[in-house]
Amino acid sequence: MKDERLERSVAQLRAGDMKAFDYIYERTNRPAYFAILYIVRDKMHAEDILQETFLRAIASLGQYAAGTNFIGWLCSIARSLALNHLKKYRREVATDFDEDAYKYGAAETELPFIFDVAAKLLPEDEYEIVMLCQVAGYKRREVAAMLSMPVATVTWKNNQALKKLKKELEKEGRI
Repeated sequence: MKDERLERSVAQLRAGDMKAFDYIYERTNRPAYFAILYIVRDKMHAEDILQETFLRAIASLGQYAAGTNFIGWLCSIARSLALNHLKKYRREVATDFDEDAYKYGAAETELPFIFDVAAKLLPEDEYEIVMLCQVAGYKRREVAAMLSMPVATVTWKNNQALKKLKKELEKEGRI
């Protein structure tokens, strides 16, 4: 299933119509954000990388092959930037405060507990599906189109991921 309006908006943006960016951003920001968040696991950095992703995408829009999966193309840029950030960030000396900021009153840097468990427990594809279906509120058919997967695969992976999360949370006594 292809998003014709998204493809038209990309074509308009290529032609210089910056108003088309609004729809592109609304349609694609959440999948890109969750792809980044899975890698960097820090909301503040994920938001910064998301901005950089869109700047890079606009600058290299000529490299996108029209009619293919724009969301997939954008997410590949997002993942690349997130991995580059992670390499750079790991070179810096991490402090205990950075890792345990929530213990010291800096709760705005803490991921909600369930996101953290999901990111540690689930493979990337299941994490992305759960975040898009359960958190971002997309329908499974929409997620299937975004990720170029059959709806049945998205449904199965979503259900498997939720079962894994439930089992882990029960094991930890959280539910």
